[in-house]
Amino acid sequence: MSKELITVRIGLDDTDHPDYGCTTRSFDHLLHKLSKVEGVDVLDRMLVRLWPYAKRRTRGNGALSSRLSLPIASKDHFMQTCSDWFDELLNDIVEIPRDQNSPSPALLISFGKVPENWYWDAVRGEVELESREEEINSFAITVLSHPDKWGIIGASSAISWDPPGNHSWELIAWRKSHLIGTKRTVSKDSVTQLSELFTDTFMNRDPTADKGIIAPRTPCPVLYGIRGASKEAVESAHAWMQDVETNEKCELWASHMSNQLSDDHLLGPSFGTVISDPRVVKGAHASLRVISEGSGETLVAFSEGGPVNRLLRQLSPGDKVSWMGLRSPDKAIHLEKLKIVSPSPRITTRPRCCGKAMRSKGKNQDLSCDKCKTKAPKYWLSDEWSPDIPSSFDGWTQPPPSQRRHLSMPLELGIPS
Repeated sequence: MSKELITVRIGLDDTDHPDYGCTTRSFDHLLHKLSKVEGVDVLDRMLVRLWPYAKRRTRGNGALSSRLSLPIASKDHFMQTCSDWFDELLNDIVEIPRDQNSPSPALLISFGKVPENWYWDAVRGEVELESREEEINSFAITVLSHPDKWGIIGASSAISWDPPGNHSWELIAWRKSHLIGTKRTVSKDSVTQLSELFTDTFMNRDPTADKGIIAPRTPCPVLYGIRGASKEAVESAHAWMQDVETNEKCELWASHMSNQLSDDHLLGPSFGTVISDPRVVKGAHASLRVISEGSGETLVAFSEGGPVNRLLRQLSPGDKVSWMGLRSPDKAIHLEKLKIVSPSPRITTRPRCCGKAMRSKGKNQDLSCDKCKTKAPKYWLSDEWSPDIPSSFDGWTQPPPSQRRHLSMPLELGIPS
């Protein structure tokens, strides 16, 4: 057998349903199969989160990819293993009820480089299936797909992502088969200790709600996911969690490089001036208008945004603000971070005389003191103002941990600049 090695990148997406399956688990199964092909070495795994408003998405909207090396002589065996595995996958999902969330898996196999913009287009906006399929067909890429083909968008975007030096990691632990669908046993105390002991892990709990956020609430095969700054950090934390006697033991686990906590889905920060009072609707969701670079924009802060929502509701026309947010399909900007850069003065009262505020006698009349009759030009007094929102991040606010998107970078990891 020739010892010359070649590198291949594979991408998988859309194998799951809100109530069935899990793309990370399917991908792990595929990599296990491929690792048995002679000479194949799994070099890395990547979990790539994409645009949160995509029409077809699960909550995290994630796709998977991996780079593998193999001898040229094993290429045919490698390709056949991929094909056989995908055929089995299609047979399995036949049992899942067909609806708008039905799986439409795709597995892409590329022995060459693909355009980087496939990732950026899919993390910052909606990608049309027809246009992406046309782009893929212009490259020497093997596409194994369900007839609906939706999975090719995520799969192609995943193989396009080139991890930067500051990428994050996520270790995913999967449940034992007989426990899937039952209540997970991951103690709140252990998650609290996890955050204290392993300081290079992130987003383990929401202290504002006093709850852990590493375990999903859906009946999927995932036991928990631990995010961190390095492979060593997440694997050490996982080993500790599994040693906690009261915690459920996993069947399998794997570490993934990830674009989570990157803010790749956002442009900005942006700057502007408030031109309207906040509008608050039922549920305490709030919005207002700003002028930015000569154009009007609507900023929206949902009640779940906590400090972001409270800050927006305190703003007044004339305040200069900075923000980072996601443009929604209705063109409004849904805020993920907000800062007041320069507040406008808040008018408080007229000047005082003899212990009381002076008053005007009418239109075009000076101010006058009711007691001593002293007169003064008509004007208002104002005070410097600052919001009633505590912040230790140079004035920036962010939602509580349990309300942040997978892609959002916590202010603890970096201040927008």
